[in-house]
Amino acid sequence: MIEYKKATIEDLDELVTTRIEVLRAANKLDTDADMSAVEEQSSAYYAKALIDGTHTAYLVFDEGVFVGAGGVSYYSVMPTYHNPSGKKAYIMNMYTAPDHRRQGIAYKTLDLLVKDARSRGITAISLEATDMGRPLYEKYGFVKANNEMELEV
Repeated sequence: MIEYKKATIEDLDELVTTRIEVLRAANKLDTDADMSAVEEQSSAYYAKALIDGTHTAYLVFDEGVFVGAGGVSYYSVMPTYHNPSGKKAYIMNMYTAPDHRRQGIAYKTLDLLVKDARSRGITAISLEATDMGRPLYEKYGFVKANNEMELEV
């Protein structure tokens, strides 16, 4: 039976462990790749963000075994005509174990995250889609945004 658990600070170790697992999978990293800095920073991030409400995470289990995750980070920007509150959300850390894909787990996780954002009055939700994830996000109603640019410094 699939269980969707909204994470709390008590889930800190599980969140950090799953975050590293997700990053290894998404970046195709070997198990010997040093993730200690990311692990340390992820722990600090979750410890702060779960308490101050700037992050919501879901952990997904099948009979107690981790099979998926998803998170949404909340932040503010200067208010605009289209977003007078300036509140925004960014979906991240979406993951489903390979043997549990194509069963609606990612869609349900995404739906829980979007509903959490909407309950906070958020009207602008963005994400970065992989080729594998893009069909899921399009099915949900996300559209490609062409106005943003990025500079790596």
